[in-house]
Amino acid sequence: MISIGARLRMALPGSCLLCAAPSTATGLCHACFSSLPFINGHRCPSCAAPTPGPVRCGRCIKRLPAYDRVVVPVDYLSPVDFLITDLKYARNLAAARVLAFALAQLLEQEPYPDIVLPMPIAAARLRERGFNQATEIARHAISAFGIRVAEGLALRTSAQHSQTVLPWRDRARNVRGAFRCDADLTGKTIAVIDDVITTGATLNELASVLKRAGATEVVGWIAARTPSQR
Repeated sequence: MISIGARLRMALPGSCLLCAAPSTATGLCHACFSSLPFINGHRCPSCAAPTPGPVRCGRCIKRLPAYDRVVVPVDYLSPVDFLITDLKYARNLAAARVLAFALAQLLEQEPYPDIVLPMPIAAARLRERGFNQATEIARHAISAFGIRVAEGLALRTSAQHSQTVLPWRDRARNVRGAFRCDADLTGKTIAVIDDVITTGATLNELASVLKRAGATEVVGWIAARTPSQR
C-alpha cells in the first residue's frame, strides 16, 4: 500500500492560495482545504460519475471504458475550478500542490502501479504553456511515495481542439488517434494522472493505446471530476 511520507506532510507553510491566511502543507489554510468539494455519495465504480446507488452509470453500462477505474478526491466545483484554471492558464504552479495533496490522501489506499504516467499533451501546447499541468500534479502527488514519473512513455501526436470547448458527444471523436506508445508494457499496471475528468474520452483513448501495448490495468488518478453532464 502507498503511504504518504513525512516529506509531503512537512512542507514549509506559506500563504493560503485562496484567502492569504497562513497555509498548511496542503497549500491552503485548514478552513479553505476543509471547504473543498470532496466527493461523497454514490459514484460509478468505473468513471466516478454520480449515480443513484452503488452501480455503474448509464454511459459505462452502455460501453465499458478501456480504463479500469478512476480515483478522484474532489468535484470540479468552486474553488477547485479556480485552482485548476489558475494552474493551467495563469501558470500558478503552486496550485498543483493543493490538487496533489487532496489526491495523495486517496492514494494512501492504492496499490503501487508499475508506472505513473502524466497525461501527455502535444508538443506545440507544451511549448506554448511551458509545462504540463498533469506532470506538475504528479510530481507533488507522488513525491513522497518513491515512484518515478514516466514522462515520454506515451506521446500525444497532435494538438486537437481543447476538450473543454466541445460538446460531450464530440469529445471521443476529437481525441481519436491522439496518442502513440511504442513501449512494451506487457503485464504492467499504469496509473495515469490528469487534472480533470469529464466524459473520460481522453483517458479512454490513452488507456486503449496503453492496453494495445500490453498493459493489463490502467487506472486514472485524477485531481477533479466534473460532477454532472451537460
